Amino acid sequence: MRDPQHLYTWNPEGLEQVDQATGGDDSAGPVLLYHLSGFIDAGETGEQLIEELLDGRPQVTVARFDHDRLVDYRARRPAMTFRRDRWTAYDTPSLEVLLLRDATRQPFLVLSGPEPDVEWESFAAAVQQIIERLRVRLSVNFHGIPMGVPHTRPVGLTPHGNRIDLVPGHRGLFDEAQVPASASALIELRLTEAGHDVLGVAAHVPHYISRSRYPDAALVVLETITAATGLVLPEAVHILRSRALKTQDEIERELAEGDSELVAVVRGLEQQYDAIAGMATRGSLVAEPVELPSADELGEVFERFLAEREDGDDPA
Repeated sequence: MRDPQHLYTWNPEGLEQVDQATGGDDSAGPVLLYHLSGFIDAGETGEQLIEELLDGRPQVTVARFDHDRLVDYRARRPAMTFRRDRWTAYDTPSLEVLLLRDATRQPFLVLSGPEPDVEWESFAAAVQQIIERLRVRLSVNFHGIPMGVPHTRPVGLTPHGNRIDLVPGHRGLFDEAQVPASASALIELRLTEAGHDVLGVAAHVPHYISRSRYPDAALVVLETITAATGLVLPEAVHILRSRALKTQDEIERELAEGDSELVAVVRGLEQQYDAIAGMATRGSLVAEPVELPSADELGEVFERFLAEREDGDDPA
């Protein structure tokens, strides 16, 4: 493995601001929120949250990764702008750690950008170096996963990592599953192995709208993160809540004007959801025969979702 320090550079001004904002060695240290685009993110859950965190909020770059070494441009071609007779702009990929503040001026960090295509182990080691230098107390990652659930019920969550105690009241649906890997998941694994506190939050997005923006999922994830970290982000919560209400109205309108088969699918998912919820309340998983997704089935859903994304993206 190459020296991970060669993958990123510090911004001295940003590094100094983090040190000033977080105080001395006795302070608890900042929270790091991280999401990398390019892998499973049903409902664009993580992308929406990153957009709301960064939109209009003062920020300073703390560390910048070398995108030329990490991004496969032919697989994910950046956009360029052509005007009249010449190229005028290039949308340079950006993979950075940023310093931001919440509504109470509490500092926190955000790592976002394209998921690296290569050197995952070096990248994970570099993120760990950054976390240790900045004395991060908790790293949180988030995304959406497609599930057989209806949009008419509360968004479910699957917490993971070594700090799932920060998200009480949510149980795993299975003991083990093998799914396609991601750089975010590898970071979580390596940080956990090194003894750092990590929390992952996966929102359950109805599979029939998983390729569209689903603000409900982003809202629930944001509320979960603020409850777990103590960050205060009322503006982002308000915006996502408003979008969630609008989206629910649009879905119901489309269902009312749509075909009967889709309506039947939603009603069937509602019955299954209610049956499972009822059994969980009674503490019995035998009272009614409801079929839960197996680990293999869940892996197939992930792979199918990724395949659909790849088919919809023209790399040429």
